[in-house]
Amino acid sequence: MTSALTNDPITQEIIQNSLQAAADEMFAAMRKTSMSSIIYEVLDMGTGVLDARGDLACSGAGIPAFIGVLDKAVKVIVQKFDQPGDVEPGDVFATNDPYHGGVTHLNDIVVIMPVFAEGRVIAWTANIAHNSDVGGMAPGSLTGEATEIFQEGLRLPAIKMISKGEPIRSVMEIIKVNSRMPDVLEGDVWAAIASVRIGAKRLGELAEKYGVATFEAAMAAFMDYGERCSRVELAKLPHGTFELSEEQDDGSVFNCKITITDEEFVVDLRDNPDQATNPVNTSADGVMVVAQMIFKSITDPDSPCNEGSFRPIRLLTRPGSVFHAEEPAPIGFYYEIELRVYDLLWRCLAKHMPERLGSGHFASICGTFIGGIHPDTGRQYTIIEPQLGGWGANEQGDGNCAIFSGFHGETYNCPAEINEARNGLIIDRMELNLEPGGEGKHVGGRGIRMDYRIRTEGGYLTAGYTRSKFPAWALDGGKEGSPNYITVIRAKDGATEHHAFVSGLTTHRDDVIRIVTGNGGGMGDPKDRDRDAIKADIKNGFISKERAEEIYGPIDG
Repeated sequence: MTSALTNDPITQEIIQNSLQAAADEMFAAMRKTSMSSIIYEVLDMGTGVLDARGDLACSGAGIPAFIGVLDKAVKVIVQKFDQPGDVEPGDVFATNDPYHGGVTHLNDIVVIMPVFAEGRVIAWTANIAHNSDVGGMAPGSLTGEATEIFQEGLRLPAIKMISKGEPIRSVMEIIKVNSRMPDVLEGDVWAAIASVRIGAKRLGELAEKYGVATFEAAMAAFMDYGERCSRVELAKLPHGTFELSEEQDDGSVFNCKITITDEEFVVDLRDNPDQATNPVNTSADGVMVVAQMIFKSITDPDSPCNEGSFRPIRLLTRPGSVFHAEEPAPIGFYYEIELRVYDLLWRCLAKHMPERLGSGHFASICGTFIGGIHPDTGRQYTIIEPQLGGWGANEQGDGNCAIFSGFHGETYNCPAEINEARNGLIIDRMELNLEPGGEGKHVGGRGIRMDYRIRTEGGYLTAGYTRSKFPAWALDGGKEGSPNYITVIRAKDGATEHHAFVSGLTTHRDDVIRIVTGNGGGMGDPKDRDRDAIKADIKNGFISKERAEEIYGPIDG
């Protein structure tokens, strides 16, 4: 081992890239060993490397909103297990409780492992992933009917589940017995453990090769670099205080106030409704993650994320509000509320920095939970699907079609073949949403329409979609997008039901659950749209000639 401190930039860059490689290897290990398609296909997970204090040093791939969770979870572990002997080599910890470092909801288990060198903790490895069922009052552990967190599943309040390399058997048994899908949950938890273990091994090798002092100095230096990059770009942003209030689908009004100076990016969310009695709340840590994502997007989106990147941010929340829920408020659909904040901050700033932010996108996870007893195996299945949708137009051109929301980020839809093999349904169709909406000089991208056909009796549908009443917003004279919604078509009599939020709706054989996600908002006066682009839209079937002439005026001549 090299014990002397080495500060040369080449060595530091090698270490930083090695940290990135370790985080990516953790991601690959979890993907390849997990049992749930929401993890191995959709990639509803995230990995990261943190320093001894729990500050984010490097992140792997995955959901942007998950990466920002990891440091907050590790810091709770650091604070709770602070006595000699509390943390030892080979230990593995877990939390999923938003009131004890979990940040999100109970389905998302954070798994954390210390990295030891020279007899002390020098770093942590961590991951997070959505687990299919952790108990609670409803299959899949999500329901809009929950009135307190106790109904949403098993809570792991920052606990140790492996001690010195050996599983604590009672903890594993408690986790399994609370799930309707115990073998799947156990398999996914062990995948997470494998992930943090390989990361800890790689970091230990780095510290041995370069020395602990050099290893720690390199992490600190890169965080400082992250701060410098952010502050350079912060100075280029328009300064001042910007405010926006926006009505939501349920009639409530959300407000944000953003103040930008040379030194700070202040997000004030104090003027907002009290926490809800149903699970449409989030934690203060959760909205901090949202502020971090927006800040990173408008300052330095291309460089790696670390703790230093976010030092200029100051967040103000009101305890007991929908954006700073207090125990025992339910929090299952936290992601829709955080996405509402994400979109609110985006909209608040978009007209002041159009070169950086485009029109609104479909702005919903459109989380769709379909379950029941598999007709071929007789076992419980739960499909968990975030949905693709349309993105808003921008100054450079049209919005993207069929992309996940900005909150969900670097993930994929589950292939139809996997869904049909693993779950009790058939995918009848998946196509672009051709409903009107999003017209402009540059048009919003298209959402999707997808039909799930159920193969068994007595299943269920749970879903939570926002932007079902108020579509994606437009800029500079463009047209709003189109709404997100679900239509259930009953096989028995062809009756249709329309939903945005629904919990435990009973499904029957050959019922069709039709998902429709919104088109993004347009940008600019539709009359200014390029004629050749309009003709291409007509040729591709995106719009009829009659509708095009109604919106854009005469096409020929």
